[in-house]
Amino acid sequence: MGRVSKSRIPLLLLLLAFCFFCFNSVAADNPNFACDLVSNPGLSAFGFCNTSWTVEARARDLVQRLTLAEKIGFLGHVTAAVVRLGIPSYNWWSEALHGVSYVGGGSRFSSLIPGATSFPQVILTAASFNVSLFRAIGKAVSTEARAMHNVGQAGLTFWSPNINVFRDPRWGRGQETPGEDPLLGGKYAVGFVQGLQDNVDDPVRLKVAACCKHYTAYDLDNWKGVQRYTFNAVVTEQDMADTFQPPFKSCVSNGVACAMCSYNQVNGVPACADGGLLAGVIRGDWKLNGYIVSDCDSVDVIYNQQKYTKTPEDAAAITIKAGLDLDCGSFLPSHTLAAVQGGKVTEAQVDNAITNSFVVLMRLGFFDGDPRNLAPYGKLGPKDVCTPENQELARDAARQGIVLLKNFDDALPLNASAIKSLALIGPNANATRTMIGNYEGVPCNYTSPLQALSAVVTTIYEPGCATVKCSPNDLHLDGAKIAAARADVTVIVVGGDLSVEAEALDRENLLYPGEQGTLINEVAKVAKGPVILVIMSGGPFQIKQDKFNEKISSILWSGYPGEAGGAALADIIFGRYNPSGRTPFTWYDQEYVEQVPMTDMRMRPDPASNYPGRTYRFYTGDPTYEFGYGLSYTRFYHNLVKAPEKLSIALEEGHPCYSEGCNSVDLSGSAHCSGLQFDVHLQVRNSDGMAGRHTVLLFNTPPAVHKSPRKQLVGFEKVFLEPNESKNVVFQVDACRDLSVADESGNWKVPLGSHVLHVGDVTHTLTLSI
Repeated sequence: MGRVSKSRIPLLLLLLAFCFFCFNSVAADNPNFACDLVSNPGLSAFGFCNTSWTVEARARDLVQRLTLAEKIGFLGHVTAAVVRLGIPSYNWWSEALHGVSYVGGGSRFSSLIPGATSFPQVILTAASFNVSLFRAIGKAVSTEARAMHNVGQAGLTFWSPNINVFRDPRWGRGQETPGEDPLLGGKYAVGFVQGLQDNVDDPVRLKVAACCKHYTAYDLDNWKGVQRYTFNAVVTEQDMADTFQPPFKSCVSNGVACAMCSYNQVNGVPACADGGLLAGVIRGDWKLNGYIVSDCDSVDVIYNQQKYTKTPEDAAAITIKAGLDLDCGSFLPSHTLAAVQGGKVTEAQVDNAITNSFVVLMRLGFFDGDPRNLAPYGKLGPKDVCTPENQELARDAARQGIVLLKNFDDALPLNASAIKSLALIGPNANATRTMIGNYEGVPCNYTSPLQALSAVVTTIYEPGCATVKCSPNDLHLDGAKIAAARADVTVIVVGGDLSVEAEALDRENLLYPGEQGTLINEVAKVAKGPVILVIMSGGPFQIKQDKFNEKISSILWSGYPGEAGGAALADIIFGRYNPSGRTPFTWYDQEYVEQVPMTDMRMRPDPASNYPGRTYRFYTGDPTYEFGYGLSYTRFYHNLVKAPEKLSIALEEGHPCYSEGCNSVDLSGSAHCSGLQFDVHLQVRNSDGMAGRHTVLLFNTPPAVHKSPRKQLVGFEKVFLEPNESKNVVFQVDACRDLSVADESGNWKVPLGSHVLHVGDVTHTLTLSI
């Protein structure tokens, strides 16, 4: 989603002022809905108000009652009221990336509901590798959203989640995503959306409508003057098939109600004007049951910045005909009438677009009358927001995601009873607002690292730098060094915030901002006791120097951990919780970004040009920490119990692979996939004296055909083990789905030969043959 080239601070102040001025009144008790048969019984004559009809029939009935001008008014995200039909104005733009947000204006806060639970930023939640957690957070957020809707403080359409692949570590919005792996991104999307929409038992009805964004190949905002609005992502068919599209395919084919197209062009065509990508793939191949919305002002950008069309009417026509249903902005409402009158788009095509949107509102119950009278969500209200259960879930989500990267000589966990004083240092040591990242709401409350740690042991707080930018004039070493030299243990909390990585702000390097590196080194040199380094950030930094610095005992990455981030950190540091997070991205050195421009979309390495490739799947260099890496306070061992050694693919007579040598088999549309499912049985044992969750990651290294990945994630499970307990973990693997690779043309094929499955140090070779 885009907040187009506007300062966040004025926008925040404006929204907060608007919220508290306009909604601290009795009006906040009045929800927004259509078909109010109590106040206007005459509306019962309209088919679109008849709840016994199908949602599709109701939507068609509504559309045929509208004038052309009224229809066009429903093409923008802020719609005008149609009083004669009992339809109020509606703002489609609400956000719920990691909690109900005020961004977009469709949802807001007031004295009635002043805040909502702020869960960790997505990148940290993804590090939990826990699908049930993804789903639980989505469900908690949608409960709070429905409660706010019932008192007029929220819409029902939420443009979340962001499931773009975190391709480049400099991307300012990587914090919003589930990381660099397409499978993890897809599983996050499905879990979170199922929680938000909460309609697994009744696919027609929606609790709220989620929206997967930004489609597609979008992962650059503002890098060295290259802007997302005019960037042309040149992507191979192979990379499109196995990197950029899979999370969206998972999301759409599993029932999300909305997809959002991105600003950028893909191979020369604006994403929101590409009929092949929208009508062809999303609605055609993947069977979207919902609407397609543009990123904000994307249609305007097509005409005014990309200069892709000669007239604004052409831009309106080309996007509607491509499959766009709703414009986040006012461009379509402003120019579609002229496009229809000029014969560039038909009224029937406009009808189709708004029908797709109306069907979603019907599924949400927006046309069913007062939502406070409707089951099952009508009784939700202020009491259901910021509940103790939801706030504890936010704390637990942060604990599950935090990654222990280094723990020399088992320095962690700390024994609080043996510590007389703790030195707490760093620009994020007393972080509050920083902990929630972007697309934020107003949290229920904050627990900073300083608050949480000082509640356990005597804490000496010396920030060293007042802000994360940590300019030389801002660096104050003396107090920090004195504190570290006297304290029994030192905790340094550094990293980023929205001033260095955010929407419209990509990083240019992987170095710590400003003088943070100096602060870390100088404090570590003089520290009397163990030094615990905590990195609070949305993406990786170069930390090889910290990994090999013997004065730094432990390293924790905490992402942006949400409203309870400080409490979660204290739980891990003092051993109340056994860390189980795994890094959802690769930790590169600075030399990587010096080799690779953000604008190069290639995933695969190119030895001829010394291009090293991207993400753990293709990177040929030596990372500081690999995707999926993370330590615990206990040792977990894996033992392979059962897995097949050979699988045979039966081919029909006359298949070309009978007479020609094949290194892979295309089984698309073939029934032969039905016999290629198998289970991998593992035994996992907790060998030490501390209970904890353990993340089990199953990877496959396929045969080296079609420039296949070095390895790729096949599945993951989260298992809880008591001390010395063993449990069996079973992965259900489908060779056609899980062991296949995309060929150079983007077609999925199963490589023949030796596949190496591995979990930790355990490897198993599986041979696929004809």
